[in-house]
Amino acid sequence: MSKEDLISVDYEIFGRVQGVFFRKYTQAEGKKLGLVGWVQNTAAGTVQGQLQGPRRKVQEMQNWLRSTGSPSSQINKAEFKNEKTVASLEHSSFNIVK
Repeated sequence: MSKEDLISVDYEIFGRVQGVFFRKYTQAEGKKLGLVGWVQNTAAGTVQGQLQGPRRKVQEMQNWLRSTGSPSSQINKAEFKNEKTVASLEHSSFNIVK
């Protein structure tokens, strides 16, 4: 298969990630990389969501979520699970879910 695999992965970010524009920056970074998916705050004080796109771009985004985040965030841990190859993207854009 010459076309790069499209993958989907769920993520959850732990640390000081709420009230620091983390979702806005995540959405902007996802769009910049051409990814689709979503991001939302959880009741547990984490940020979670899903990324979908070409494997290489998703990996770039995972690194960003692991180490960068928004300017005033403090990331303690990033968990990624349910990674799978998808035939086509299941989202049309990158959304912030309330």
